[in-house]
Amino acid sequence: MTEHLATTPGLFPLPDWAKSDLADLKGHQKGDLIGGDESGQIADAYDRARAEVIDDQREAGLDRIVEGQLRWDDMLAHPLAVHDSVDTGGIVRYYDNNNFYRDPRVVDELTPSGDVAGELDAASALLDDDASLQAVLPGPYSLADLATDEHYGDDAEFLAAVADFLAGEVESFPDHETLFLLDPSLVASPPDDDLAPEVPEAIDAVAAATDADVVVHTYFGALSEKTYAHLLDADVSAVGLDLVAADRDQTVYNASEYGCTDDVALGVADGQNTRVESGETLRERVSWFRENVPATDFETVYLSTNTEPFYLPVNKYREKLSALAAAAGLDREVTA
Repeated sequence: MTEHLATTPGLFPLPDWAKSDLADLKGHQKGDLIGGDESGQIADAYDRARAEVIDDQREAGLDRIVEGQLRWDDMLAHPLAVHDSVDTGGIVRYYDNNNFYRDPRVVDELTPSGDVAGELDAASALLDDDASLQAVLPGPYSLADLATDEHYGDDAEFLAAVADFLAGEVESFPDHETLFLLDPSLVASPPDDDLAPEVPEAIDAVAAATDADVVVHTYFGALSEKTYAHLLDADVSAVGLDLVAADRDQTVYNASEYGCTDDVALGVADGQNTRVESGETLRERVSWFRENVPATDFETVYLSTNTEPFYLPVNKYREKLSALAAAAGLDREVTA
C-alpha cells in the first residue's frame, strides 16, 4: 500500500512579530541582510521564530518537519550568499516574481561552511524523538544557475564545484529522514544540451553524502521532456512535480512516457496563492495524477506545496500545512 506523507519544501514566511523585530534589528538596506555571522538579539529572534514554525508543523500534523529557512534572505541563493568565497553583487529578480536576492559572485574555491548544518542542529534540538527531520537545500543546478561564476570559468566545472560544496554541507548535517533538493531552475531555465547530462551527476554527488531519502523537487511549471529524461538518471528516491501549474498535462505526459522514480513528491497545494484548498481537494489532485500515470505503483507519495510558501501570509501558510496533513491522513482514517 502506498504511504502518503505530508511535508513542505521549507522557506516559510517569518512570523509577523519577527518581521517587525528583525527589520528594526537588521536595518532595511541590502548590506543589512544576513551574512552568516549574526549574533545577539538577531540570533535570538531567529531562534524564537524557528521554534514557532516547528510548532506550526507539529500542530498541523506534518510527517516531515523542516527548519523553515527563515534566515534565508536570499532564498535559494542563501548558502552561497553567506559564504566566504562569495561576494554579493547587485539585486536580481528571483525567478518570475516580485522577490529579489543578492547576486552571489563566486570568486574563490567553494568549501563547506556549516551554515545550514547549524540551522538543522538547532531545529533537531527542538524535536521529540518521534519527529522526523527533513533537510532542505537548493539543488546544485538551481544554485549554480542563480549564481555568477567568477572563479571556475566553465559551466560544467562550476556545477560540479557547487555540487561538491553542497555535499560537504550535507556531510555535517544531523540525522535527517529526508533531504529535499529544490531545483526550480530545471523548469525555469533548463540546462542546454551540453550541460544537461552533467545535472544527474551533480545531484548524485549531493545525494551520496546522506543515507536519507533524497527528493529533487521541481516547480514553477513542467519540466521539458529532455530535462525530465536526464533527471531520471539521478540516483534519488523521488522527483518532485508541480501539479498546480497550468501545464500539468505535460508533467503527466513526461511521467507516462519516461516513467518515474519509486517514490514521488507532488506539489498539490499552491504555495503562492492565498486560497486554501481542502484536504479532499489536495488528495483529488494526487488521485488525478496517479490515475493518469497508471503503470506506476509508488511506495511513497510526498504531499507538499508546489513552491516555497514564503509568499503567503502567516495565517494562510498555517492553514495550508493543516490541509496537507489532512490530505495525507485520509487513507489512515480509512484503515484505522
